[in-house]
Amino acid sequence: MLEVLRSGQLSLGPRVKMFEEMFGANVGARWACAVASGTAGLHLAVRAVGVEAGDEVVTSPFSFVASANAVVYEGARPVFADIDPVTLNLDPRAAEAAVTERTKAVLPVHIFGYPADMVAFERLASARGLQIVEDACEALGARHVDGTAVGGRGNPAVFGFYANKQITTGEGGMVTLADEELKERIDSERNQGRARDMGWLDHDRLGFNYRLSDVACALGIAQLERLEEMLAARARVAGWYREALAEMSGLSPSSPSVPPLPAPSPSPSPSSLSTPSMLADADGLGLPCEDMNGNQRGWFVFVVQLPQGIDRDETVRRLAAQGVQSKPYLPAIHLMSYYRETYGHREGEFPVCEDVAARSLALPFFPEMSEAQVARVAEVLREAIGR
Repeated sequence: MLEVLRSGQLSLGPRVKMFEEMFGANVGARWACAVASGTAGLHLAVRAVGVEAGDEVVTSPFSFVASANAVVYEGARPVFADIDPVTLNLDPRAAEAAVTERTKAVLPVHIFGYPADMVAFERLASARGLQIVEDACEALGARHVDGTAVGGRGNPAVFGFYANKQITTGEGGMVTLADEELKERIDSERNQGRARDMGWLDHDRLGFNYRLSDVACALGIAQLERLEEMLAARARVAGWYREALAEMSGLSPSSPSVPPLPAPSPSPSPSSLSTPSMLADADGLGLPCEDMNGNQRGWFVFVVQLPQGIDRDETVRRLAAQGVQSKPYLPAIHLMSYYRETYGHREGEFPVCEDVAARSLALPFFPEMSEAQVARVAEVLREAIGR
């Protein structure tokens, strides 16, 4: 960072390309575009795959609101479908049921760093002629069952570098992709629509101020150099949490976090995709799902689901009174005021998402956290919920 500051070239300099190349190599992507934020990356990726006004994009209601907002920015409509009760990712069957003749793309979210079922979504996209944009903002370090890193499958995939992410540039993001033409388009649109060979004030398309500075990229490069160390630290803290909270979940530390789900029927109806009966036992504390079938989580946050009947807001207050910060995480997007008022959403549309959102609680989680601090959080949480 000091070298950048001393160079006098704080933006549109060599560190941007260096960061892009390092990041792309890390996830196995041919191209990468550094942008001002994960939200900016989602917006540019949605534009790049051709989403326009009047189109529909099928996505998850259980996510940070930016994944839906990026669709709205282009005058398109985010069409929500319910989530898988184990992984909390968009359910491919529910997504398929939500596709209409106006659907342009599907936007799965790798929620809390757990890989979405991209094989199923790619199969759906191929069968229905749809585009894919992956929201990987929480999933740096995650890997699919075939060993491919999240972000390395060739679909436009977007990462975020906000302060709580696996690496941070303060604010910032990255779009990874396999298509050089899309790379050129995103590079242009992030810089007010100026193409590489154009003059300083010459622009040939609509663009935005979505650049990432060389100062931020220098910080990102330094973080990437320590990525494996930081990912391992997050995984270590998550392991301590599993052990400390196992008793409250009703499971041993080595047990799976949720019981196996019944096999789906050959042709599930939309209403059968997301019934409360499919959820894990709600009498115990719900823990993040274990890595399954060869998928590997890139740890972002540690979110638990409180048992049924426990007042989450009161739990947050009780934890705070003992010096432990926590947050409801995440609310259901379709029940936010804007989406209710604009699109007429209501309670009961996506039962799995709504149940998970109502009971989810993010606990303190950061790489430098000690085992003693994790034990303290577990102790205070046990007292707060009376278990």
